[in-house]
Amino acid sequence: MNMNGRIATLMVHTSPLDQAGIGDAGGMNIYVAESAKRMAAMGVSVDIFTRRNHGDLPKSIELAPGVMVHHIDAGPVEGVTKEELPQYIPELSDKFIKALEGKSAYDIIHSHYWISGEVGIPASKKLGIPLIHTMHTMAKVKNLALADGETPEPGSRVRGEMEVVASARGLIANTDSEAASLVSLYSACPDNVHVVSPGVDLYTFTPGQGRAAARSALGISPDAQVLTFVGRIQPHKGPELLIRSTAEMVSHSPHLRRKLIVYIIGGASGAGGAEVQRLQELVNWLGISDVVNFMPPVPRAELPQWYRAADLVCVPSYSESFGLVALEAQACGTPVVATAVGGLRTAIADGISGVLVDGHDPRAWSSVLARLLVEPQRRVLLSMGAIEHASHFGWDTTARGTLDIYDRVISEIQQQPVVSGQ
Repeated sequence: MNMNGRIATLMVHTSPLDQAGIGDAGGMNIYVAESAKRMAAMGVSVDIFTRRNHGDLPKSIELAPGVMVHHIDAGPVEGVTKEELPQYIPELSDKFIKALEGKSAYDIIHSHYWISGEVGIPASKKLGIPLIHTMHTMAKVKNLALADGETPEPGSRVRGEMEVVASARGLIANTDSEAASLVSLYSACPDNVHVVSPGVDLYTFTPGQGRAAARSALGISPDAQVLTFVGRIQPHKGPELLIRSTAEMVSHSPHLRRKLIVYIIGGASGAGGAEVQRLQELVNWLGISDVVNFMPPVPRAELPQWYRAADLVCVPSYSESFGLVALEAQACGTPVVATAVGGLRTAIADGISGVLVDGHDPRAWSSVLARLLVEPQRRVLLSMGAIEHASHFGWDTTARGTLDIYDRVISEIQQQPVVSGQ
């Protein structure tokens, strides 16, 4: 990608301006914003197109030098859930095409999540700009690993994803595991699938002054044993598993209860406001309301302190395309206990930077957590391994890998023979 390259990034169901952990904002928001900043620092201009979701937003706003966010008007400004958004795909596509036609030519359209891919397909075809797509999560993968009582992803999403896979010139997967799923479950051409690991902001997420200083700043007892969950409160992220594991732990190891604190940090996902209340009622019913604390989403600037203050960060997801929380925690020097699924197998070095647990049995999780809590020396070794492992996942590497794929796709198109008219 040359120094005056121009990228049109498309993410319509959530904005890079939204705080992760609230509504539909999560790791993807961080991924798009951070990789765009790093690409811009390398001389490439990035325009991010998203749906306007607040009435007071300007038409365009600078996110960072070389990165602009442009708002597309489609459907009601506020109150549209991710599940309702597909009905506005045609309108979003038309508005996106008009927005691109009014600007200088772009080299690549890069869409994130299937709805954005569907919005990007008509623009790619009409304007002759190659479409690159990153799934982030996939319906078929999620439906193979649903939490209890979780609603399967609809067939309309599966069909949309299949269309995006068939239309994109390049597909970027977070891990080898995700790349394999694209080929086996979605019939993606292996030559079109590329792997680029997401990163972590290694300038913000650092060990800092350590656990004791972080606890002092947050008012947490220095001798407490702290387990922390960070993420949207939805069944798929597994907070209920951590709650049930905590109940198992204090039942089988009552001596842990006096010092144990579990923090569940995050907001309800999308329209799932009732989930937080349901989990609070579960905590009361299990008799562990003295141990489990629900916290609202924490601003990103304050998040490193919460990671540093924890003895262990828990990521009990049912599927995860990568798991940025796991990387952020490790970069802060905190070992991670996570489910052995999807991208978490890459984000965590099992036995070195944390522990991967097979399945979602609260008893298995409680035994792993209890054992780690009574082995401080092992946690110190895991902490050292966590910092080292996370150091290999900077956003600069992600940006360079993504630009390499853009270059490859553009080069392939330029080398294609021109077919003359009959």
